[in-house]
Amino acid sequence: MFKPPLDKIVNTDDLERSARRYLPRMLYDWIAGGAGDESGLRENSETFRRFRFLPRYLRDVSACSISRRVLDRAFSGPLGIAPMGYAGLFRPQAELFFARTAKRHDVPYIMSGVSVASMEAAAEIAGANLWYQLYTTADDAINADMIRRAEACGCGALVITVDIPVAAKRERDIRNGIDIPPKLSARTILDGLLHPGWTLRYLRTGGLPVMENWAPYLPKGSSGLDVAKFSIGHGYALQTWDHLRRFRQLWPGALVVKGILHPEDARLVREEGADAIIVSNHGGRQFDRAARSIDCLPAIRADVGPDFPVMFDGGVRRGSDILALLCLGVDYVFAGRPFLYGAAGLGQDGVDRAMEIFNDELSGLMRQIGCFDLDSPSLEAVMIDSFEQTKRHP
Repeated sequence: MFKPPLDKIVNTDDLERSARRYLPRMLYDWIAGGAGDESGLRENSETFRRFRFLPRYLRDVSACSISRRVLDRAFSGPLGIAPMGYAGLFRPQAELFFARTAKRHDVPYIMSGVSVASMEAAAEIAGANLWYQLYTTADDAINADMIRRAEACGCGALVITVDIPVAAKRERDIRNGIDIPPKLSARTILDGLLHPGWTLRYLRTGGLPVMENWAPYLPKGSSGLDVAKFSIGHGYALQTWDHLRRFRQLWPGALVVKGILHPEDARLVREEGADAIIVSNHGGRQFDRAARSIDCLPAIRADVGPDFPVMFDGGVRRGSDILALLCLGVDYVFAGRPFLYGAAGLGQDGVDRAMEIFNDELSGLMRQIGCFDLDSPSLEAVMIDSFEQTKRHP
């Protein structure tokens, strides 16, 4: 199987291509696809193209810091790894790769509530750099036990994802027969044979992997298929403000609410005792006409005030995207797909390479524009919104 040398991976698009070569089409589409006509997915990344930076020269830029502080913790970089479900299906131990990269680079990794590896295994590697994403289930006892386990293994934050009230319509997945269990056809079988690297690993590790965070709630020895069906049956539960209040009572640490777009929801989340929000439209994977996350930032910031941590996830592919978000007042940034592409196509090396690319691009851009660190009070002055400029000067 062809595996490109790491020095040939120069941007996150290269990571995507490596994953596309390695994975059967239905699995690549599962990662790459979005809801509906995928306009929301496309706009998440395309919207960053409108921002430009205004450089200041004749400055000594030999020293440049990309460290960032959020939730009373200093991290070595401003970009964390977003939650991505079932990552271990695409490459065995993918979630542990994410945990290891997060620890090496001293950034947070939000483990998905539908991960393959367990939070306990990831916490052994990442320590408090591991944050756990809780998907609310229909069983209050399971919710409480998940929170207990996250506290017991020392997770640095609990992340409540609120933007999946119902299953999404993802047309690529429907056409590819993605289901539990998957619908096999002559085309999908041939596709598997044409991608022997993934197929052999899948067969060698026993087929559909067990989601270890859910396995304790089923009889011992339950199959990956049994656990997947159980998690689906308990997911998409009715989630209300009462749930958030209950989770706040159960969880003693930093509580983050992910999936907020409406400024009033942001304000209410703060009033209910959450410590931060992540502005996100779920990577364009829930519905295709959701507001662009980046467009929601000004109103959200106005409603929650300047001192409440507002984080962001969605469409980040370049170091310049990170800097644009920080200039817009975002306190911390997350990215998902590039790290999963790296894990799928290149394993641990691919995840590490993704983080290196982001950090190198960010620090290089900062030096280009004469920016020494990410805590400057005048950081927003280095960016121009070319869309707004066009509106003012037609």
